[in-house]
Amino acid sequence: MKDESSRGEWSSKIGFILAAAGSAIGLGSIWRFPYIAGQSGGAAFVAVYLVLVFSIGISLMMAEIVIGKKGKLNAVGSFGKLGGRRWSLVGWGGVVAAFVILSYYGVIGGWTIAYIFKSFFGLMEVTGAGEVARVFQDFISSGTQMVFFQCLFMGATVFVVFRGVSGGIERLCTFCMPALFVLMLLLIGRSVTLPGAMEGVAFFLKPDFSKVTGEVFLSALGQAFFSLSLGIGAMIIYGSYLPEDSDIPKSSLQICFLTFLISLMAGLIIFPSLFAFGMEPGAGAGLTFITLPVVFSKMPGGVLWSASFFVLFFFAALTSSVSLLEVAVSYLIDSLGWARRRATIFLGCLITLVGIPSALSQGAARINVFGLSFLDAADFFASNLIMPIVGFLISVFLGWVVPSVAEEGITNEGTRPFGGKRIWLFILRFVAPICILVIFVAGLKW
Repeated sequence: MKDESSRGEWSSKIGFILAAAGSAIGLGSIWRFPYIAGQSGGAAFVAVYLVLVFSIGISLMMAEIVIGKKGKLNAVGSFGKLGGRRWSLVGWGGVVAAFVILSYYGVIGGWTIAYIFKSFFGLMEVTGAGEVARVFQDFISSGTQMVFFQCLFMGATVFVVFRGVSGGIERLCTFCMPALFVLMLLLIGRSVTLPGAMEGVAFFLKPDFSKVTGEVFLSALGQAFFSLSLGIGAMIIYGSYLPEDSDIPKSSLQICFLTFLISLMAGLIIFPSLFAFGMEPGAGAGLTFITLPVVFSKMPGGVLWSASFFVLFFFAALTSSVSLLEVAVSYLIDSLGWARRRATIFLGCLITLVGIPSALSQGAARINVFGLSFLDAADFFASNLIMPIVGFLISVFLGWVVPSVAEEGITNEGTRPFGGKRIWLFILRFVAPICILVIFVAGLKW
C-alpha cells in the first residue's frame, strides 16, 4: 500500500506548470540546445525545432501526463494499472533511464557548482591568459574534485526531493524558475549590447532555409525529445500528482512554451557574445565550460557575469535532477510502501555511487565501455536506446492500446473540451511513432 502523505500532490496549478517546465528545462535547454544549434545552421535549426516542439513534442507530453493522471501511480504502476502487467515494462524503462541519466547528470551538475566558485577565484584571470582549456582539463582529471562536486550537487537534489512534492519540488521550482528568467534577461541585456553582437542575433534568429538538411531535421527532432524530458517517466509522475479538473492541453502548451522560450533566451545569451568576440558558434559540447569563460573574461565585470551564468545553469540543472530522482523515488513509495525520506536517501546514495565511474572517466581514470568513456556510454544507453523506445511505446500504448484512456484523460468536467483531440490522436498513432523510429535508427548509426 502506498503512503499517501509520502506521495504528495501539487498545491497549485502554477506549481505543477513551473515544476514540469523545470523538469524539461535544464542541461537540454541551456547546455545542449545552443551547441547543437551552433553546429546545425543556427536559425534554420531553431525554426525546425520550434515546429517539432509544438507538434510531436507537445503530443507526447500530453500523452505522458494523461497516463500519470489516469493511473495515479508511478510510471511502472500507471502502465500496469491501465494496460496490464506486461505494459509495466514500459514504465520500468523510464525508471531505468531516469536512474542512469541522473547518475551522470549529477556529474555535470557538479561542474556548474565548481564553475560558480571558479568564477570568483581566478577563472577570469587564467582565461584571459589563454589557459581556459587547461583549467577545464585539470578539473575533470582530478578525481577528488569531480566526486566532491558531484556529491554536492546530488546532496542538493536529495534535499529537495526529501522535502516532498509541494514542500520540496514545487517550492524549489516556484523560486528557481522566476530567478532563472530574471538572470537570463540580465545576461541577454549584456550580450546583445556588445559591439558586433547583432551578427550573432542574425545567425540565431534569421533563418536560411537552404541550410535545412536531413541531418538538421534529425538533430532538431532529437533535441525536441531530449529537451522536453520525454521517455523517462518524469511527466507521468508529475501528472499523477494532478487534481482531476486539470486542463492537460493548456498546461502542456504552457510547459512547451516555457521550454522553448528558455532555449531561445539561452541562444540570445551565447551567440551574440560569441560573434562579438569573433568566436566559433559550432564549438560543440565544450561551448559552456571552455568557450563562454573566454567571452566573459573579455567583458567588464566578467567575474559577475560568469558567476551569474553558472548560477542560472545550476538552477536549471537542479530542477531537472529532482524530477529524475522523483521518478525512482515514487516507485519505492507506491510499489514497496517506503516512506519518502527513506526512499530518497537510499536512492540518492545509490545513484551517486553508480555515478562515480562517470565522474572519474572524464580524465581521472580510463573507464571505457565499447570504446566510449563511462559517462558517454551511459548517455548513449539512456538517450539513444531507452528514451526513444519508451517514447515509441508510449505513443503506441495511448494511441492504439488504450485510446479510451486518452479520450477520457484529455478532457475533464469543468474544463473546456479539447478541440484538437483527433489531430492529437493522429500524431500519437502515426506521426510520433514513425519520427521516433527515425531518431532511434539515426542514433544507432551515429
